[in-house]
Amino acid sequence: MHEYYPLLVIGAAISTFAVAFIIAYVLMKDKKEAIGFERNMKDSEIIKRLLRYAKPYKKEFAAVFGLMIFSIAYEIVSPLLVGNITGIIKEDFEMYQLVSLIIAYAGVLIVSLVCTYAQSILMQKTGQKIVSAIRFDTFEHIEKLSHQQFSEIPTGKLVTRVSNDANAVSMMFTHIMVNLTKNALIVVGILVAMFAVNLELTLMVMCFIPFIILFTVIFRKFSRRAYRRVKDRTTDINTFLSENLSGMKIIRIFGKQKSKKHDFDVKNTGLGKAKGEQIFVFGIFRPVVYMLYISSVLVLLYLSASGKIKDTTFLGTAITSEILVTFYMYISKFFNPIQQLAEQFNMLQSAFASSEKIFTILDIPVGVKDYEGAVDVGEVRGDIEFDHVWFAYKDENWVLKDVCFKVKADQTVALVGATGSGKTTILSLLCRNYDIQKGRILLDGVDIRKYTISSLRRQFGQMLQNVFLFSGTIKSNIVLRDETLTDDQIMEACRYVNADKFIDKLDDGLDHEVREFGNNFSAGQRQLISFARTVLYKPKIMILDEATANIDTETEQLIQDSLERMMNIGTMIIVAHRLSTIQHADNIIVMSDGKIIEQGTHEQLLAARGKYYNLYTLQKDRRRIIES
Repeated sequence: MHEYYPLLVIGAAISTFAVAFIIAYVLMKDKKEAIGFERNMKDSEIIKRLLRYAKPYKKEFAAVFGLMIFSIAYEIVSPLLVGNITGIIKEDFEMYQLVSLIIAYAGVLIVSLVCTYAQSILMQKTGQKIVSAIRFDTFEHIEKLSHQQFSEIPTGKLVTRVSNDANAVSMMFTHIMVNLTKNALIVVGILVAMFAVNLELTLMVMCFIPFIILFTVIFRKFSRRAYRRVKDRTTDINTFLSENLSGMKIIRIFGKQKSKKHDFDVKNTGLGKAKGEQIFVFGIFRPVVYMLYISSVLVLLYLSASGKIKDTTFLGTAITSEILVTFYMYISKFFNPIQQLAEQFNMLQSAFASSEKIFTILDIPVGVKDYEGAVDVGEVRGDIEFDHVWFAYKDENWVLKDVCFKVKADQTVALVGATGSGKTTILSLLCRNYDIQKGRILLDGVDIRKYTISSLRRQFGQMLQNVFLFSGTIKSNIVLRDETLTDDQIMEACRYVNADKFIDKLDDGLDHEVREFGNNFSAGQRQLISFARTVLYKPKIMILDEATANIDTETEQLIQDSLERMMNIGTMIIVAHRLSTIQHADNIIVMSDGKIIEQGTHEQLLAARGKYYNLYTLQKDRRRIIES
């Protein structure tokens, strides 16, 4: 019995590790939320949703699986061939026997390499198609979110979901799935081969499997927490960078570089700590598996290394040199895939964490969506009516209170009033960027909620105070990638709004480069470009929100001339602080605290000597002082 004491010592050591990990797991299990074990979505649900994207590529996955069977042949057959070579060499042998085994070994290796290459190429192409579909669906869903949802979700968070998280999911389809399946097949294949070679030694190796499963289950919890924290910290940094790089001018103007640097250092340090925890989890799991591998090798060598291999027996079975070599290689190949599972398991947890975050975005219900039975807008005249409209962004903090007014087709109506009076909100409600709580908004006598959102918004041409230009050219920003429009049509729109005055002075004209956010153009030039892209599509209703704010006097005259021309296109609704730009409007509505307090033409409101009269007189006096 004493000859088995070393085996008992190894078993006791492994059992001690197992008991320690179980105790740690049990003590922490009651504190899941405190240590970050929160699970918002089950693995089974994530896998089920991912398989929906993989379903169209069943044939490709079947082909990969077939290639995989041949690619793992080397792992299964090579130990047997090497064992046989050992048996041949130790006694008198014929050279042709050795050559035959070497040729067989080389043939199996070549087949395995070719199949591995083919499956990798096929899996990469298939995986990229799947991830492209996930990324497209995510972007498409983000486009459908309402303005209010965009204001609540940081832009950096959305960018991370479409880019970083999608890349992590890509790794799962192109790398992790293949290796996990391949390693699982290798483990099963090696076990079958080991049973065929020697049942007793195989049972000895299998004594270590329960410990492998136990350690994997325990570290799975810690791995998922570590990866979730890394993802959260990465999102924090991306959000911080997106906001602060866009606002770098303000940071410099107010000399806040040091404070922002400190804020970034805090977030960067947080990401570093999360990465450190991830490495720590990985650094424990793999050595523990390696310990099991070394223990199994030591047991094998102990059972066979008496110096008389022919006479050594284990449970009544003789252990020959061929069996020793074969099992040594099999044990190595058995534990290698399991060791790799540590890295692959971490990557799988990363992919699951990223998938969970992507699906969280996809599961956000669209704030403003088409009503059941909504139809596309047909030909419109441009009649607009607000019928007892009440609206609040949150709860019952009413921004608009029982607002009623009508706009006839081809009329120009201006909205004026103090900041926060509800002018811009009216424009947003008209385009269904938000939905009202009470009342109706009618277009040609039909409630706008009966129309599909996309067809409704195509009826409007919107020109905002802060013009957004995309990186590209002037032409691409005017046509918005509609290649069917000709240069003559584009320049006709530019001349109509006076944008040709500065475009003609540029050496490359419409092909002039537009840098990020249009920073290489003045505010007035950006506004004229926005006018051109609006009138190019000939909308029936045009909306101008503070389009003349912060514009120099010379550019204002061009814009004023453009406005007078655009009034002839169709219905126009203008929000303006500069009352000099709306004197020719058919109706001027004066807002205060979400209510309409006055309306009429410029002359009628001046004659009434009310709020509009006071605003106009104040601006007129201010301009006189500036000019003097």
